[in-house]
Amino acid sequence: MRSFHCWRTVFYLIPAITLYTIVLGTLSLGSSLFQKTGYFSHWCARMWSRLILATTGVRVRVSGLERLEAGRTYVFVANHQSIYDIPILFWSLPYQLRIIAKESLGHVPFLGWHLRRTGHMLVDRRRPERSKIFEWAARLTSSGLSLIVFPEGTRSRDGRVARFKGGSFHLAIEAGLPVVPLSVIGSRHVMLKGRLATYPGEVRLVVHEPHRFAHPPNLAQPGFLTIVSVDCFAGRSVQAKRNLYTEIVDRLEEVGIPRDHVSITVREHPAENWGIRGGRAACDVDLGFDVNV
Repeated sequence: MRSFHCWRTVFYLIPAITLYTIVLGTLSLGSSLFQKTGYFSHWCARMWSRLILATTGVRVRVSGLERLEAGRTYVFVANHQSIYDIPILFWSLPYQLRIIAKESLGHVPFLGWHLRRTGHMLVDRRRPERSKIFEWAARLTSSGLSLIVFPEGTRSRDGRVARFKGGSFHLAIEAGLPVVPLSVIGSRHVMLKGRLATYPGEVRLVVHEPHRFAHPPNLAQPGFLTIVSVDCFAGRSVQAKRNLYTEIVDRLEEVGIPRDHVSITVREHPAENWGIRGGRAACDVDLGFDVNV
């Protein structure tokens, strides 16, 4: 069965997708000469996405769109399981969307030309220019365009969500935009990373509640706003807490976060409120250290 899908991909899907890319890419490039907003080019991208999904046999079931406001600008943050995630999101989200893509895609005929001409950002992952990315995002969002970001940075091989990179949230904070988490479920089974075969199937896209990151208006670099929360046993002295605050701020400053952009909260809990070491109350356990410091 797998060999059938490999042959189907090579001799049917790839030629069909190549044709879609050439035709719609040409229309997109032509329109970019006359329309600077890129709206028609995005329509071409959505049609390209729809044709790819239909030809592959992928059905997308979307839930949660009612949580969004029509015409609003968002930063969409999605998990990344498959090369099909872009067509799934472009077709399913009724917004003007732009993405951050790896620099190498810019060299792909028609696709790369479309990305360069219509407002998408191509980034060299080895040497990303942070300031350039923030300037690009601010320019797009001021024009009412929404962004799609994959904070994992690459596709998952096993379907598990990898550690997020913070850049996507910095973009949202800098631009003052709400972040919309997206869950793409099942796309990895359409085309597994590292394999050529594609398979028909159903994919779920869940649109979660938007979240807005507020920040004090006096911050020089809002993207570096850092909120630290510490849960600990009750009993530390005021001086011990002062030392803790200083140590945290010093460590964060070493990695470029301004001291006045850090907010720290210490939440103290009585030892009887902690269940540890097999469900025992912490007050009944020899912790091996003195909490009252």
